Amino acid sequence: LTRKLEVLGAEKQGTFCVDCETYHTAASTISSQGQTGKLMYVMHNSEYPLSCFALFENGPCLIADANFDILMVKLKGFFQNAKANKIESRGTRYQYCDFLVKVGTVTMGPSARGISVEVEYCPCVIANDCWNLLMEFMQSFMGNHAPGVPSVFGTKHDGIYSPADTMVQYMELFNKIRKQQQVPVAGIR
Repeated sequence: LTRKLEVLGAEKQGTFCVDCETYHTAASTISSQGQTGKLMYVMHNSEYPLSCFALFENGPCLIADANFDILMVKLKGFFQNAKANKIESRGTRYQYCDFLVKVGTVTMGPSARGISVEVEYCPCVIANDCWNLLMEFMQSFMGNHAPGVPSVFGTKHDGIYSPADTMVQYMELFNKIRKQQQVPVAGIR
């Protein structure tokens, strides 16, 4: 992918990193309130170094300052860190005309689990207005592997695209990769 981007004329613009730590509802909270456990994902994106994103399972996305991680330590009676569940995407940023492309390796612990490709058309803030252009551009270097319309677009309609929408898509990607890991190796062909 990176070679194809470079052949197109894309220029390297540095690196990026998106990480995600999973927290689950503490056992004491579940038993005292009689509710099922919920997951919360605390994420960071190097594009927004002063922000921290907290995404609740099937719920809202909270955008807080970078000190939110310290607050999570104080909330350990309510949310506990799911150890060995940290996942991240790290790679290279490319600029091609008005497009920003980030190609990264998704890792869980010490091992690589997949590849992420993030594409942004910088002049447009209404995602549905430029989806066809994004698709055409992605097909130019990804071929048949270009994705379908993200679920975030379905809920936004003509709304303004925000950094939280990007983080929701990373969370969905990370969860797909986590589920793939849980499949027994013998069952994969």
